[in-house]
Amino acid sequence: MNLVESLRAHRLLAIVRGKDPAAALRTVRALAEEGIAAVEVSLTTADALAVIRQARTELGPDALLGAGTVRSAADAERAVDAGASYLVTPAVVDGLEPYGIPVLMGALTPTEIELALARGADAIKLFPGSFGGPGYLRALRDPFPEVPFVPVGGVDAAAAREYLDRGAIAVGVGSPLVGDAADGGDIDELRARAAVFRKVIAGEAP
Repeated sequence: MNLVESLRAHRLLAIVRGKDPAAALRTVRALAEEGIAAVEVSLTTADALAVIRQARTELGPDALLGAGTVRSAADAERAVDAGASYLVTPAVVDGLEPYGIPVLMGALTPTEIELALARGADAIKLFPGSFGGPGYLRALRDPFPEVPFVPVGGVDAAAAREYLDRGAIAVGVGSPLVGDAADGGDIDELRARAAVFRKVIAGEAP
């Protein structure tokens, strides 16, 4: 799987993080049913590896199912074993190359971006996106015109459109999309939010 091409095509990465494994799995399932193709399950989720493993079984081998909050090679090994097809880190992390799957590596400053690229990052998770907002991404595009950026952190529907308009290949969205669904909250409300984000990604007014 080419992670960058997939993110360019789908433009939205849903981030699932919660305290209830069963609810987290329901959330992943609901997102897939609502047409959100790329989903990341954070390793801070309760029993995250079991959630990833079961979601992989249910969604099939081609689903864009990744593991997030990967902070070490050991995290990566466990995530790959559970069925993650890509890794997402909160920062620059060493030792992920041997696992042979795409990496969306966290970085904020120009120096961190260069370090992440040197470690084989397929794309840069601009984190926290809320630190500089869409204007900061626009400034980064000048020295890094070819780098695929995915802003994450504080990205609501309005900000998502701005980031995409300013050159992001996709946006990563957690609580503004998922809400409390992964903690046992209302799945119907999640579905409604997913519909809003789908319209935003398509360039339609929500």
